[in-house]
Amino acid sequence: MANESQQQHYKKLKLLLKDLPWYVEEYIDHKRRKLSAASLLNYCHDYKIFFQWLVAEQFYNGPVQKIPLELLETLTVQQVEGFLHALQYELHNKEITVNRKLSALKSLFNYLQNIAETRDLKPYLQRNVMAKIEFNELKESMETIANKMEGKILLGDEYEKFRRFVAFEYGEMVKENNKLHNFYKVNQERDTAIVSLILGSGLRLSEVVNLDLDDIDFGKYSARVIRKGNKEQYVFFSKIAMDDLQEYLNIREARYQVEKNNKALFVAASMGPKGKSRRLTARSIEKLIEKYANAFGKPSLSVHKLRHSFATRYHSEINDVPKLRRQLGHSSIQTTMIYTHIRNDDLKSAVDRMDMPKDK
Repeated sequence: MANESQQQHYKKLKLLLKDLPWYVEEYIDHKRRKLSAASLLNYCHDYKIFFQWLVAEQFYNGPVQKIPLELLETLTVQQVEGFLHALQYELHNKEITVNRKLSALKSLFNYLQNIAETRDLKPYLQRNVMAKIEFNELKESMETIANKMEGKILLGDEYEKFRRFVAFEYGEMVKENNKLHNFYKVNQERDTAIVSLILGSGLRLSEVVNLDLDDIDFGKYSARVIRKGNKEQYVFFSKIAMDDLQEYLNIREARYQVEKNNKALFVAASMGPKGKSRRLTARSIEKLIEKYANAFGKPSLSVHKLRHSFATRYHSEINDVPKLRRQLGHSSIQTTMIYTHIRNDDLKSAVDRMDMPKDK
């Protein structure tokens, strides 16, 4: 499987670690086998915010890289609560984001207290203030989250309508604009395949970006992906997604002038007279979904909302939460349970029909 995206993350990670204390790099090395490069990069961004706050608040007078372990050991609960307060009310982070940053800090401090050892076999930290800090209690229930999501995803016949819109109707909409129409005609099959694959599998954006030709099993209608935590998994997708993918693959090499050594499944056209075709980036996929979503009249749609749309439809038709959890690659079943709270027109219609008098 291609790892260009992962390599880019590792390059950024290496640069970011230069701005952080030595023990953070040691912790990241400890976590490399368990977490993806993207997750490690997010952790380091969170740590940088925390350490910069320590310096800004004058808990330490010097560069971030030099902040000693002794300072971490003497931080008080009130001081850490002050940092969390700043995240929420000065940096305007949502409660769920504050919880994520706190989780990253808890993981680092736990490593420093319970895993890392000095040469004389003593822990780096004798006292762990983060163990005393509680997460924000999120006010939203799963029902509330589901209700908010409901108006932003595809339900009922919208699912196929959006796919057909990308495959055909958008071209009719922009046919008077030569620039937009020509660009659409170049990427019509590719864009349809991307939308169809996400709607037919629930893959994450990063998983779609990193797909290679060799990752697709055409006989089993499945794709090999690396999920969070660097876990390899085969994910099934629909027959419609496979048909759209085949349409794209029929034109991929000639249309995008793909070199033999480029195994990326989804590619972008070459740039300039000597340019080479290249793997389509995550941002490019986000932008193309935004373009079609706006034209479709549902601007709230995003790559992640298409994933939610798949999950909602899967649950309504299969009603098997453990299978859905595996399909989506969720580590916690609680995350998957959100989809059991989304009202679906198909389900409502089925229930309504139960109340109809039956012919005798």
